[in-house]
Amino acid sequence: MILVSNTSPLCYLLLTGHADVLPKPYGTVHSTQKVLEELRHPAAPELVRDWAAAPPGWLKIHPDPVEPDQTLAALDPGERTALRLAGQLRSDMILLDEAAARAAAVQRGLKVSGTLGVLCDAAQARLLQLPVALDLLRKTNFRASPQLWKSLYTR
Repeated sequence: MILVSNTSPLCYLLLTGHADVLPKPYGTVHSTQKVLEELRHPAAPELVRDWAAAPPGWLKIHPDPVEPDQTLAALDPGERTALRLAGQLRSDMILLDEAAARAAAVQRGLKVSGTLGVLCDAAQARLLQLPVALDLLRKTNFRASPQLWKSLYTR
């Protein structure tokens, strides 16, 4: 499976202590230099910056794709480069949390998941307990509708 990730799923999985579940169901995770820069940004949590300073072997960092795509101009740089990389690699799935980026991925025919999808997949594979992971995620600034939270807790 070819999986590309943007910044936010990596960040939230790190903050909840669950980044290590990524390679178990998905294998190598591909991302871009811009995403790595965002993870290393001084405003990022220290835990995230420390992890990004020496990323694990399962995270393959690619140079930022340089082809201009004006349809992605409204997205942040990490999202733009992740979407372009997913297209170049013909990825099986891309991890994005932001609604506009997810919509752009769907328009490009990409299968999309995000932090919650990874946690659900990991729970199904018995790699974590979903309610515990959700409680940890809710302690961050991750946003989801009350209905979505409720549906996840009742799985």
